Amino acid sequence: MMRALVLALTFATPLIADETIVAGLSQSDVSITAGFDGQEILIYGAVRREAPPPPGPPMQVIVTVEGPSAPLIVRKKARRAGIWVNAESVSIDSAPSFYAIASTVPLADALSEIDNLRYRITIPRAIRAVGITSEAADAPAFVQALLRLREADGDYRLIEGAVSLTEATLFRTDVALPANLVEGDYRVRLFLTRGGRVVDWQEQLIPVRKAGLERAIFDLSREKPLAYGLLSVSLAILAGWGAAALVRLLRP
Repeated sequence: MMRALVLALTFATPLIADETIVAGLSQSDVSITAGFDGQEILIYGAVRREAPPPPGPPMQVIVTVEGPSAPLIVRKKARRAGIWVNAESVSIDSAPSFYAIASTVPLADALSEIDNLRYRITIPRAIRAVGITSEAADAPAFVQALLRLREADGDYRLIEGAVSLTEATLFRTDVALPANLVEGDYRVRLFLTRGGRVVDWQEQLIPVRKAGLERAIFDLSREKPLAYGLLSVSLAILAGWGAAALVRLLRP
C-alpha cells in the first residue's frame, strides 16, 4: 500500500529541472605583444536541463571577468601650507586589477544580496578590505574613491543587459579586455540565477602572458637584472646620441 502511494505521488508531482551550465570561450589564452591593443572575449553557452524549466521567476545569467588581485594603499591628499601632501591612507587587502560584470537584466533584479555576499559577484564585494575602518576616519570613502578611479579608467565595468539569453537556454556576451592588461590568470565566472538566487555556476581561467620581445625583456629583467640595467643604459645613450646626430645633420 505504502509503495503504491509513493509511486502515485512520484508520477503526480512534476519533475523540477536540474539546471547546469555548459559554456565555452572564444580564447583559451591571451598573448601580450608589442602591437597588443586589447582583446575581445566571446563567452557563450547553454543551460542544460533534464526536464522543462520550472515555473516561477525567469532564468537570468551573470558573467564576471576578474583580473589578478593585489594589495594596495589608497591615499588621500590634503593641502598643507600651500603644498599638496599625502594625508590619510588605508590598506586594501586585495583588489582586482580588472573586473567586468555583464548580465541579462539590471543586476539588482538578477541577484540577491545574500548570494552576492556568498559568491562575491559585484565589484565592491570583489574588493577585500578587512579592518580598514580603524585606519582612517572615513575609511569606506577610500574604497569608493578606488572604485571611481578604476571605473573612469575602464578597469572596472558593469554592463547590464549585455548578456543575450535565447529561449531561456542559449546565452552569449562579449567582454573587451583593455590594452593595459596585467599578466596573470583571468577568472571567468558564469552564474545562473532564478529569483535572485544562484542555481548553478561555473569558473574558467584565461592565462594572459607576455610573448615575443616583451617576454624576453621581462624575463631578462627578472633573471639577469644587471644585464637588463646595462642594456637599458646603453639604449638610452644610443638614443641620445642618435637624436643629437640628427639635430646636427638638419642644422643649416
